Amino acid sequence: MDVRGRDVLDVGCGEGALVRRLIAKGARAVGVEPLPGAIVQARREDASDSPARYLQGKAEALAFPDASFDVVIFFNSLHHVPVQSMDAALAEAARVLRRDGVLYVQEPLAEGSAFELLHLVEDETPTRAAAQQALGRALQGRFVQLACRETLVTVHHADFSALRRHMLSVEPARAAAVDEHERSLRDAFERLGRRCESGFEFDQPLRTKLLSLAE
Repeated sequence: MDVRGRDVLDVGCGEGALVRRLIAKGARAVGVEPLPGAIVQARREDASDSPARYLQGKAEALAFPDASFDVVIFFNSLHHVPVQSMDAALAEAARVLRRDGVLYVQEPLAEGSAFELLHLVEDETPTRAAAQQALGRALQGRFVQLACRETLVTVHHADFSALRRHMLSVEPARAAAVDEHERSLRDAFERLGRRCESGFEFDQPLRTKLLSLAE
């Protein structure tokens, strides 16, 4: 997707990695993230002259006027929205999209070695399924589907400590479970991970949908 010169919103931007990539490709990018610590880290990692903007907020209550963006992105983030708020989050995406805009949603599926590793700490099967169901409902009048594809990506972690940092950066509330299951997590990390130059790699199947507003 060509984002040059386009207004792009990353919903659930975390520490801003995607926002920085979008800006490098010529987009005017804004990130929204509910966790204040992630917002602080995103701003810290940006260059002092970066045009990136980060706002603390929730997907189901976006603080932007109607028709503000050419592209709205949920990049592995829709399943982190509370299940009861997923429909509202997609309705908000529709509200802030311009008439010729697109909604890009990438979601991890509940399978693959990366999922098996996470499953020891948190079972995301219900929330990942709920995200797919919410997308299905959004196609009943609010959006039309332009494309859908499934891909397999490789997730890299330098070592177990890097995995732990990643898990907690996404969801700090996992800390107690990570500590409780650390031994089994370490064992699974060694068992499921494939050694590579950068450390260890794990497989994660993804489903990506590109949607536009219904007429």
